[in-house]
Amino acid sequence: MIARYSRPEMTAVWSPATRFRIWFEIEAAAAEAMAEIGVIPKAAAKAIWEKGSKAKFDVARIDEIEKTTKHDVIAFLTHLAEFIGPDARFVHQGMTSSDVLDTCLAVQLRRASDILIADVDALLAALKRRAFEHKLTPTIGRSHGVHAEPTTFGLKLASANAEFSRARARLVAAREEISTAAISGAVGAFANIDPRVEAHVAAKLGLRPEPISTQVIPRDRHAAFFAALAVVASSVERLATEIRHLQRTEVMEAEEFFAEGQKGSSAMPHKRNPVLAENLTGLARMVRSAVIPALEDVALWHERDISHSSVERMIGPDATITLDFALARLAGVIDKLIVYPENMRRNLDKLGGLIHSQRVLLALTQRGVSREDAYAIVQANAMRAWRGEGDFLKLLKADNAVAKALSAKELEALFDLGYHLKQVDAIFERVFGKR
Repeated sequence: MIARYSRPEMTAVWSPATRFRIWFEIEAAAAEAMAEIGVIPKAAAKAIWEKGSKAKFDVARIDEIEKTTKHDVIAFLTHLAEFIGPDARFVHQGMTSSDVLDTCLAVQLRRASDILIADVDALLAALKRRAFEHKLTPTIGRSHGVHAEPTTFGLKLASANAEFSRARARLVAAREEISTAAISGAVGAFANIDPRVEAHVAAKLGLRPEPISTQVIPRDRHAAFFAALAVVASSVERLATEIRHLQRTEVMEAEEFFAEGQKGSSAMPHKRNPVLAENLTGLARMVRSAVIPALEDVALWHERDISHSSVERMIGPDATITLDFALARLAGVIDKLIVYPENMRRNLDKLGGLIHSQRVLLALTQRGVSREDAYAIVQANAMRAWRGEGDFLKLLKADNAVAKALSAKELEALFDLGYHLKQVDAIFERVFGKR
């Protein structure tokens, strides 16, 4: 992952130093469990913990050993033995490389999940604050990109808050699904290692034993994890796309914060572009790109192959680091978003009251006009207004078919903007609960 879209805490999860430290903890915890059941001497297990805990693993040294061994876990174990000495012969007893690699990956994905969940919490806080700020700020709702009926900007943000609350729940579920350990030996049959060792290592690392692991943890778990990340990324893009539209010059209802000294274009000094929202759209695409490889990793040969390994070395860091950055960026965009209520009101009035057409339609039906006739009457006047042939309300007042059912005063009452906001409190209570 490139540094431009990386944050230190998440990047550290995937660093070689972190990986080798987790590998050591797995090996040391396994040795501890084997000592407890009498497979290796307790003194050896103690020495492994003490000497390994103090060791500063040399990444370059491990890489150098791997040039000869062509095997990363063996290279690490060789380096570990340089610290531990003779007791190193008791390390990795009955284990296979996948026991270390898969259990480590579970720890890393769990830690990454914790960061992502915290990211969503920060975004939810920003959305909630801005939603209440604009709870009753009227704006036009759009369907198909076309003016529909009034809503509030607070409701738009409340909708995003509800969506990211679901995103949080998905991340929590993904974290739970991925949190399994496998210390079951070659082909997962526990032939040379006791299941109690696996249970001990899992508990030590905050994981659960995988019920049956062949020689690897089943990759359907990982596929579900990356699919969850992809859904969250799509929610990021959905909100970013809304902001991009609202910042269009013709709309200008909201825009990204534009900092002092910031430049929008190398050629045009006037430009203020939604660059952060556009960036979030691209980042979401990258997170989603991990899904297909993760799904294809599910179908491994027999008890294991390594076709998944190269994939996970890339998508594990890339997807989590990218989503971490995107969530943090989106929280910042929402927190500093510039909102223009006066432009929202101007856009509401842009079509001369056409946004109240449904109220007129319903009122006519309540006065005995068939729905088909009422629709035809209202639409005919709406299309005239749309073509610039007059004000919608005035056209309705002049229509004899309308006048037979509704007085001028009754028609005017149907154009009340406040009517559309009467359920805002109820919706907010659904999303945020009672205050």
